[in-house]
Amino acid sequence: MSFFGKIFTWWNGATIGTMLDTARHGDHVGTDAQGNRYYISNKKTGAGRQRRWVIYEGANDASRVPAEWHGWLHGSFDDVPESFLPPAKIWETEYTPNATGTQAAYRPQGALEQGGRRAGAGGDYEAWSPDA
Repeated sequence: MSFFGKIFTWWNGATIGTMLDTARHGDHVGTDAQGNRYYISNKKTGAGRQRRWVIYEGANDASRVPAEWHGWLHGSFDDVPESFLPPAKIWETEYTPNATGTQAAYRPQGALEQGGRRAGAGGDYEAWSPDA
């Protein structure tokens, strides 16, 4: 990405400001299974808290943050999630990205992209009438 792209866009990766802040004030605390890297500030804010942030591996999409790291980012707990995660359950599935707005998005039969035609209502519908 170009230098100006890094300065003015946040959706194509970390901006120059985030990269500088990470280099100067950030301590790497962990990486999730998708390669996202998590940092905590080595300085306290005015409220006495430490700032926490994520550098995404790939596109900046908040739905790519696993639940355990989401809780850590928002200060729900202080320990790094990898230190106390239970083993994965057999019924748990792997992460699938949010497909909204892409070609892979769900489009039901009546969607405009599918021709915009829906099947007529069956015989199971009965209109309400105030007189009945």
